[in-house]
Amino acid sequence: MKEILDIIDAYQKAKAANKKMALATVVDVEGSSYRRAGARMLVTEDGQLTGAISGGCLEGDALRKALLVINQQHNKLVTYDTNDEDDAKFGVQLGCNGVVHILFEPIEPENPLHPLNLLEELFTKRQEGVLITLFSLAHPQDPVPGTSVLILADTVVSEYAFNEDFNEELFTEASHALVNKKSFTKEYLFEQQLLTAFVEFIRPPVSLLIAGAGNDVLPVVGMANLLGWEVTLLDGRPTHANSLRFPLANRILVAKPEDWQNLVEIDEQTVVVLMTHNYNYDLAVLKHLLKQPACTYIGSLGPKKKLERMLGDLKTAGLVPTAQQMNSIYGPVGLDLGAETAEEIALSIVAEIKKVLAGKSAGSLREKQDAIHHTSGTTAVIDI
Repeated sequence: MKEILDIIDAYQKAKAANKKMALATVVDVEGSSYRRAGARMLVTEDGQLTGAISGGCLEGDALRKALLVINQQHNKLVTYDTNDEDDAKFGVQLGCNGVVHILFEPIEPENPLHPLNLLEELFTKRQEGVLITLFSLAHPQDPVPGTSVLILADTVVSEYAFNEDFNEELFTEASHALVNKKSFTKEYLFEQQLLTAFVEFIRPPVSLLIAGAGNDVLPVVGMANLLGWEVTLLDGRPTHANSLRFPLANRILVAKPEDWQNLVEIDEQTVVVLMTHNYNYDLAVLKHLLKQPACTYIGSLGPKKKLERMLGDLKTAGLVPTAQQMNSIYGPVGLDLGAETAEEIALSIVAEIKKVLAGKSAGSLREKQDAIHHTSGTTAVIDI
């Protein structure tokens, strides 16, 4: 998420400076690679790079390809194969035993449907969405639509001028991606041209609500900002909750705990951490959270006895969490990393949130027996 937000910001600055630019997107990967499909990099005509499509080995050659696309003003698919000795001769050594397909697209600011406008639209609305990018592995030099369709949960934001049957098929694939919350590729034979569709499921940025504005919150905000999360601070003390202390916070709310629910929207990408060191304040926030639709993650700083006491007080008041809500409550908050300092505790908190959102075990990668990243691959060809 952070990468896309950085690219959107760089695009706006380049647009204001009237710079020409191109977007490089990893659209398909065979075997192993440093970055997966969906990785992006923005290149401006003066050679500025934002984002990354590899661990650094492809960026030099990709810069040259992007400048060519800027000059020619048409999409270009480039394939990098680690098994190809010619790639090594040109200094492109992936070191991952994989094949990476990258689509380069010139960005035309006057076109409201270019890729970065579509991504900006998706992030502005804070909705899950599907972006469809079409390219040709069989004939990489042929003109291709590129990034063509953006579909949100409640609307079709944009669509390319395909025929009715093809549009309908793409919308069906987008619906599958939204339901399954997974990206995939699929091939189509469209008007005698074999096209591959990268159907990309994209979530909005994580929204982190922190109740508290003490010194131990500072590193949590810093790490969350580094990840591109949107951070909202909630505290009743204006001396603590202010932009001078927390310049990296997106929003700072000085409010009573019973007032916050009118100011913050809770969605599937919202996570909460209770860090006020004020029992009654944390209790009041937790009480209102349990009246909302189930949060994905609620972390409670402090000993387990504190959380048990809060839950007991809520039960006495007639508010008993559901099983789903109990599964979303983590107290004491954080992974068991042996954390002692505020920075180490912040690391354990942010790591646990990432673990929960990703649905992972947080074990060491050396213990994994299968691939680090899973892909659904390319399905059978459909004739449209």
